[in-house]
Amino acid sequence: MLPESPLLLAFVGASLLLAITPGPAVVYIVARTLAQGRACGLSSVAGVALGNLANALAAALGLAALFAVSAVAFTAVKWAGAAYLVYLGVRMWRTASPDAHTAPQVSAQPLRRVFRDGFLVAMLNPKTTLFFAAFLPQFMDSHGNALMQTLALAGVFIAIAACTDVIYVLTANLVAPRLGRVARHSLWGNRLAGTSFIGLGLLTAMGTRPSR
Repeated sequence: MLPESPLLLAFVGASLLLAITPGPAVVYIVARTLAQGRACGLSSVAGVALGNLANALAAALGLAALFAVSAVAFTAVKWAGAAYLVYLGVRMWRTASPDAHTAPQVSAQPLRRVFRDGFLVAMLNPKTTLFFAAFLPQFMDSHGNALMQTLALAGVFIAIAACTDVIYVLTANLVAPRLGRVARHSLWGNRLAGTSFIGLGLLTAMGTRPSR
């Protein structure tokens, strides 16, 4: 299911380069971590990974071909994802902030909801499906099982991306306390995250280049 060693190493190198390049998923994960802590950041990583796996499966089953020939289908899913990002941003702006002198409650949001949000953010980005459809075949054997090869290569890519995303979470978690000492109220953390989500949604809606 996987290519020979030289080609596999090339795939891993290309995947690592793409994974460390900040895209919508990375921005979302970092914003979640800064606003709500490490646990929420890691839950977001898991949700995004599962969403990416769903996109890989969609690519393998031919959904990418549908998006390629149907501008209506691509646009519908793209705008649905953008709208959901904007919704998350507005919700963060409207979230009440705990008093600065009380115990921190930024992680009070259920991790199940954070996981779900991460999954939807990743799954509702059709450009990820197109990315898998365009990138993975470069490392596949035309005589092999296309479905199994796609899923195997996608699994490797998603694992690499999850590792780099965890590093982003840990780094953001180290920076967050220093930002917290500078900010007068944790409300600004929610507003910063909310603004990031809204801006990300607008960029997703207007963007044309595939990104993770």
